[in-house]
Amino acid sequence: MRQDLLALSDESLAALANRGIVRRSAREVGEGRGPTIVEAEDGAVTGVFPNGVEVVLAPGVTIEKARCSCLASGVCRHRVMAVLAYRDRSAEGTVESGAAPTPWSPACFSDEELEAFIGSRVLTIARKAHRAGYRARVRRATADDPVPTVELASCTVRFLVPGELGYARVDAARGTREDAVALAVWAFRSADAIDAGTTAPAVVDVAVGGDGSLAAAPTAGAREESSTVARATTGSGAEPALAVVADLLADGVVHTAGAVSTSILQARRALEARNLRWPIDALDEAADQLDAYRQRSARYRPEDVAGLLAEIVARHRCVVGHGASLRPAVLGTEEAAQTPLRLLRLTGLGARVWGDDSIRTVEVYLAHQEAGVVLALRRRAEVEEGDEPPSAEALGRRKAGGTRLSALAAGNVVTESALRAANRVVRITESRVARTTVVPSSGTWQRLPPGVLVEDLDAEAARLAGLPPAVVRPRVVAEEVRAVMVEEVEDVQYLAGQQRLVVAILAPVGRATVSLAHTSAAGGAIDALAEALAGTHGPVRFVAGHLRRGAGMVVIEPTAVVAGDTVVIPAFAPASHTAMALSSEIPKDPMAAAVESALSVSAEVPHRGWRHLPAGWARRAEDSANQLRRVGLAGAGTALADLCTATRASFGAGALDQWADSHLRLLVTAEQL
Repeated sequence: MRQDLLALSDESLAALANRGIVRRSAREVGEGRGPTIVEAEDGAVTGVFPNGVEVVLAPGVTIEKARCSCLASGVCRHRVMAVLAYRDRSAEGTVESGAAPTPWSPACFSDEELEAFIGSRVLTIARKAHRAGYRARVRRATADDPVPTVELASCTVRFLVPGELGYARVDAARGTREDAVALAVWAFRSADAIDAGTTAPAVVDVAVGGDGSLAAAPTAGAREESSTVARATTGSGAEPALAVVADLLADGVVHTAGAVSTSILQARRALEARNLRWPIDALDEAADQLDAYRQRSARYRPEDVAGLLAEIVARHRCVVGHGASLRPAVLGTEEAAQTPLRLLRLTGLGARVWGDDSIRTVEVYLAHQEAGVVLALRRRAEVEEGDEPPSAEALGRRKAGGTRLSALAAGNVVTESALRAANRVVRITESRVARTTVVPSSGTWQRLPPGVLVEDLDAEAARLAGLPPAVVRPRVVAEEVRAVMVEEVEDVQYLAGQQRLVVAILAPVGRATVSLAHTSAAGGAIDALAEALAGTHGPVRFVAGHLRRGAGMVVIEPTAVVAGDTVVIPAFAPASHTAMALSSEIPKDPMAAAVESALSVSAEVPHRGWRHLPAGWARRAEDSANQLRRVGLAGAGTALADLCTATRASFGAGALDQWADSHLRLLVTAEQL
């Protein structure tokens, strides 16, 4: 019995060929137009078709390399029909008939098998990546998804058939990430070394390598423990950025001259040499905030600058202090280049638009079902001086891969011209050979994988509460974008003072708050969202958006709504200026208000500079510290009070650490409310 052929589910066949071929093949086999199957003693399976076409599925040979007399270069329908016919005639149960898959792990593959499969040259490249260290998300086989999967920084590897290395599927374009299979196998070794067996979690994040040793293949009696977390003994590598942060904290954004751009550039080059992606991203955003301040742009926010500077310090501390987070996740020591991907099937989950009169940014969110993640396509529009900024509707008409952004955000996308970066930003290029097609979606999001579709909001709130602090999490775009199933829309309120729409929704399990604030960059978003949630287009079935935790429950910043058979993208809606019924302002939680006030006071330090703080700052800081203590946040209050005392003593050499201690405590406290 050819277990490798029986293990090829319809989903696996679609990954090897395409869904159209699988559907057509299944239909023809069901109508009795399939091949006659002959199985030889050596295990070779031959399928003979009525028109004389012959397929030979030899043992140890994947269907991609199987011989077919039709001479097709790819996986033709004859090969697929032969597999389907063999499954049908088998006396054994198949994956589709509900047979329980045998638990297995790709960690069983030895390095010798890897070398025979990918070659010594590619294995050497993989070992180099292992020595540098990399982050991976391992998804073990389950009853719902029997295919073990590893998500690397810029591609995903799926092991479609148990024990068959030839059926390892990499979603990168052929010839671009040949080392990915070895990296995925080593990731499984690390995951199994940490926690294996029936009680092991289905999804686990691991850091592999980074210490110069290579994880060994498991043996019959024992398993050498794989390298997991790379430890830094002398520093994090982010020290050049810390010097820039200390200078900014001393003089403040207000008093910083244009020469700071040179310092930032030098620090960035030093970080780039060590490929510290996340500190680089934080430094870039801080530089953008400095530019916005000089341009007197509304993009500038002192709280954002403070958060970015504190984040750089936190990432450095987490590594040198051997924090709980994985080093590659904290510093982002991943490959910087974009990886071309092979044929992708994506589902649009909406978009977000933000910016000011000089720069507008669009992000379109696309669910990658095979990988179980959400990718983001980003476009930035700079407005020439004197010109009017483009409307959200006009931004939606801009194109990527020859297709409008609004169509991508609300459609089903098939593309062969996508490039993916380590932070899950995807770029779709125009090509006459590798085309992108988009079909309007009717909102059948129930087919989305569990990692993207949320039905249990209580479990999702618990997951969000268990995440590491945002200041040391991977800077992955759209990391918390999800599609939430909606059973009922309970309450719709428009808060005029905040220009915010707040809606309570019920999922099959739990409830959430949908919250969207008005912005001039997307003038019609609130009106379009209110109209969709009111049921104008039909019953509300799904809401997609960025999820976060607030007041112990899930809060959704919406990017799309499925109402009836319509996918509504509020960000691209034209401004309608519809009069909305006003609701009384929702009283702010005293604890949240105290933390928000304290963060604002603390953010004045990098805004003005500790050397230039006004006399009244210390009094306001003491008031905020007392307010924190009154609501029960004694630790945060003490930290802010210590910061106030330090400013009176003119800080000194420990200024950066003193301010970071206080601000980081406030940031983490705000996340836990």
